[in-house]
Amino acid sequence: MIGLLLCTVSGFIGFNLLLSTVPEYASQTSGRTAAAGIVTGTLMAATVAVQPAVPRLLARLGYRTAMITSMVLLGAPALVLGVSDQFATTVICSVLRGLGFGVFVVAGSAAVAELSPPGRRSQGVGWYGVATGLGGMVGTPFGVLLAHEFGYGPLFAAGAAAPAVGVLGALAVTAPRPAPVVRPRVLAGTTRATILRPLLLLTTGTMASGAVVTFLPLAAPRQPVWLTPLALLLVQSGLTGSRYLSGRLGDRFGDQRLLLPATLMTAVGVLGGMLTDTTAALLPLMAVFGMGVGATQNATLALMLHRAGRAELSVASARWNLAFDVGLGLGGFCIGLIAQYTSHATGFAVVSAALVLASALAVAETKGRVRAR
Repeated sequence: MIGLLLCTVSGFIGFNLLLSTVPEYASQTSGRTAAAGIVTGTLMAATVAVQPAVPRLLARLGYRTAMITSMVLLGAPALVLGVSDQFATTVICSVLRGLGFGVFVVAGSAAVAELSPPGRRSQGVGWYGVATGLGGMVGTPFGVLLAHEFGYGPLFAAGAAAPAVGVLGALAVTAPRPAPVVRPRVLAGTTRATILRPLLLLTTGTMASGAVVTFLPLAAPRQPVWLTPLALLLVQSGLTGSRYLSGRLGDRFGDQRLLLPATLMTAVGVLGGMLTDTTAALLPLMAVFGMGVGATQNATLALMLHRAGRAELSVASARWNLAFDVGLGLGGFCIGLIAQYTSHATGFAVVSAALVLASALAVAETKGRVRAR
């Protein structure tokens, strides 16, 4: 478990260092606002494309080899970005990093279920959430600070170094290899309400994350220089703390009960993107946003794993990560189009409205739990 968490922290640092900065880099070098959304959309499209195949890949290679491969795909393209600023090169590197990220997150969230003690899976998922959150806490704000203060060269070097450290953690992962999967049923059965509701809630929540990580650095003022990094740090801090806390609360009270407050907190917090010139509003709203997103992520992942048998853990993980990354990509791509023709503020308002509508799904999940009792 320690090796898995080390690999998770390092991989997410490498991923998040470039998550907000490469879209900004593409926008600056191409001269187009929409280029930022295209880069995020391409990154997540590649992630989504590979995830249905990951259960079969894990059965063939095992967790350790799959995670080492994912670290290489996450880190090596960062070095290429440091020697070419062509938009086509940026897109290709995003595709490669997306493939690596897709393997990485499915393998990681399935392995944590394998390694968690019986009866404490939500807590295990919570610790995994802490590791992903720490990667975001370090990577997202530090990436923006590196790019704005020292330039993109040091940023891309750091983006390659962090996954290299993750290889060391991956070497220690000893989760048993999953049973062979003849035909992964990642998409089959997703229309059932008990699977569809958590997936839709997660997708809507990560749409908001995609909008914030892609466009907050573009929407917020460059001065003071600490404003955007601090706002992103608050997002990741709130996310990390709430994933751990929601893991403990989920084991005790049920993960369904967390979904409605988490969704509404996310809807309120994302409005901070409309108030980037008002520091007193932006910073607390970003903290609220992070807490809402973190609780949504942990509760939905725990529900998906609880509702899967042991033979289906990698499939459940692939479903959850597929929904996560579809939302992240849609948030970056669609809000990029809206911002190109209207404004960033309009894009954030649209995301908030979508979250309010999605809260009906959270209500249905809570009622389902009451009926089950």
